[in-house]
Amino acid sequence: MTAGGPAASLRRDLGLLPLAAVIFFNVSGGPYGIEDAVSSFGPGLALLLLILAPLVWSLPVTLVMAELSSALPDEGGYVTWVRRAFGPFWAFQVGWWSWVDSFVDIAVYPALFTQYLAHWGAGMTSLSRWLIALAFIWILTGLNIRGVRVVGVGAVGLGLLALAPIAALVIVGAGRVQFLPWEPLTAGRSTLVEGLGLGLAVVMWNYSGWDTPTTCLGETRSPERAFRRALGLTLPLITLAYVLPVGVGLAAAGGWQEWGTGALPRIGAAIGGSWLGGWITLGAALSTAGLFLSLLLTNSRLPFVLAQAGQLPSAVGRIHTRYGTPWVAVILSSVIYSAFAAFGFKELVVLDNWLYSLSLLVELAAFLALRRREPGLRRPWRVPGGRLGALLAVIFPSACALLAMATAGLLNTAVAVAVALTGPLAYLWVARASDCRR
Repeated sequence: MTAGGPAASLRRDLGLLPLAAVIFFNVSGGPYGIEDAVSSFGPGLALLLLILAPLVWSLPVTLVMAELSSALPDEGGYVTWVRRAFGPFWAFQVGWWSWVDSFVDIAVYPALFTQYLAHWGAGMTSLSRWLIALAFIWILTGLNIRGVRVVGVGAVGLGLLALAPIAALVIVGAGRVQFLPWEPLTAGRSTLVEGLGLGLAVVMWNYSGWDTPTTCLGETRSPERAFRRALGLTLPLITLAYVLPVGVGLAAAGGWQEWGTGALPRIGAAIGGSWLGGWITLGAALSTAGLFLSLLLTNSRLPFVLAQAGQLPSAVGRIHTRYGTPWVAVILSSVIYSAFAAFGFKELVVLDNWLYSLSLLVELAAFLALRRREPGLRRPWRVPGGRLGALLAVIFPSACALLAMATAGLLNTAVAVAVALTGPLAYLWVARASDCRR
């Protein structure tokens, strides 16, 4: 293992389908966990939100990411784009915010995995749960160290296994339709307009993360084309993976008031029997593995590219001489996730939307800045519609991001602001440490 190798020494082993699978898990992982939207907002409004969110939120973001990845297909993705547009300070902020955000977000999945295993192993102690979570983390960490090809193939396999029971639910349920899935329209606790505003802010999280896989563009084959094509594959797939099981589940099983987190196995059992309920539970467990595997890949590249830019200790930028992976950044991230997995921080996941929205606003601003400052930059693919098209691609997701931040609640906003302020403080600390070394 060598220290401080250039990012160019990373291996470009991530092909189109594996990249699409990594994107799938960075954004979704399947409909597991979407059930709360039905009981919170009502069947009709939930279905409307699941159709509306990808149009006003995901599609514009994917267009922006497609253009930037074709023009600047560099390792680090949005961190390098922000650096080019606004300089090292803001590049550090979006990288730092996203990495810190992942501490809570990704550490949730080992705990969820053990919860799903409890379906077959009742009576597990808290210690055994944590040991299983640690095994989960470090097996998947080992796969990450082995390289992006291994991760990509693993993501494809886990994606197929996670979606197979959902496809079975849709097929079996389609033959047992007995209710109108969109009735009632709302849950009755708010008007349609109020429900749309709050519901969009909630549901959009299930369609977030299109920018995150850009961090491994330097490890992707023909990234200027592959990333755009992978986005084109995953956006409709993810939309259907939400809309179809929710719609069919409501039409075949009803009982929308009882839809809550983890209800899909129960719904599957009601529609097809215990075999389908158990299969969906297994699919949910495998989905958590795909989520952790893929998110560790993309988020570990954040400290790596910051270290390569001299904004974190150089040791974090080391590349494995055999596997061509940023092994120190991977291990460092996993150590942090292991520590967070020992605690019940699931409630802090509400901070994800706020911090993610903050980073995305900077990324969208960088897109417009590069359009204005570097009109001659070679862009093999551009957001259609000229200046107006570029502006619209930024306005809609920016409005959604601001809506999510505005509806986060006072306490969540205060905590999120406090976490965001660690970015400037960390930047000053790194700058001072760098000056001392000189």
